Amino acid sequence: MLAQYVYPSKIGLFRIIRHGRQWRVLCEGQEVGRHDTAEAALIATRIACPQARLPGELDQWRYVPELALAHSRVSAEGTHWQLAG
Repeated sequence: MLAQYVYPSKIGLFRIIRHGRQWRVLCEGQEVGRHDTAEAALIATRIACPQARLPGELDQWRYVPELALAHSRVSAEGTHWQLAG
């Protein structure tokens, strides 16, 4: 999982996600756009979705850094459970 800003609105969960050198905007898993900066992504999303009433500043969104999400990554190896026996 990548670093992202998250904001729940009345029309769905919005996420601005760092994707390489760009920032992707998703609403309920549907891509809204890609931008060079998180701020540009926010401005474009507010223009495209005024009914969502998104805050104009990123500091009002919840920021989830990449390191905080590291525990949720799926391991390449399967989980092995030792059976009692």
